[in-house]
Amino acid sequence: MKHVIVGISGASGTAIAAAVLERLKRESDWRTFLIMTPAAETTAEIEYAPGVDQLKALADVVCSPRDIGNSVASGTFRTEGMVIVPCSMKTVAGIACGYTDNLLLRAADVVLKERRQLTLVPREAPMNVIHCRNLLTLAELGCTIIPPVMTFYNRPESISDMVRHIACKVLDSFGIYENDMDRWEYHT
Repeated sequence: MKHVIVGISGASGTAIAAAVLERLKRESDWRTFLIMTPAAETTAEIEYAPGVDQLKALADVVCSPRDIGNSVASGTFRTEGMVIVPCSMKTVAGIACGYTDNLLLRAADVVLKERRQLTLVPREAPMNVIHCRNLLTLAELGCTIIPPVMTFYNRPESISDMVRHIACKVLDSFGIYENDMDRWEYHT
């Protein structure tokens, strides 16, 4: 069984987190550990129609962000890594500076120190220089940064198509290749 931590911070984009969790649920050899910040719950209440409880139900294990002694806070707990989707600039800054005052930040710090996969889906536009510097710091530390940027080569017909595409890119970073992802194909 492979373990992956899914963090959700307070940025907009809860639908992407839900799509990632839904796809991971279909992977029988993967177990998900969800950490939602209080701000993430507030955002989910606003933009995720099924509700916070339904979102949490997509995870195998739900961890309180206040539970700093949780297993996912230790490097001895084996995971394939962590994705934070969506990832607020506050969370980006906390990770970049090593500020670990909650379980989401501590788990990300552990993933970095253990040199495991850390994938971030940052949500902010426009970005200021501080945002860019913090993201550069994290990229230099080996994080995969996947901004939820629209693509057009796949000819999306709905927001769901765009959300699915980003969720599939997140799973790609963990070596899970979804069959329903429209991939670039150009032949001359």
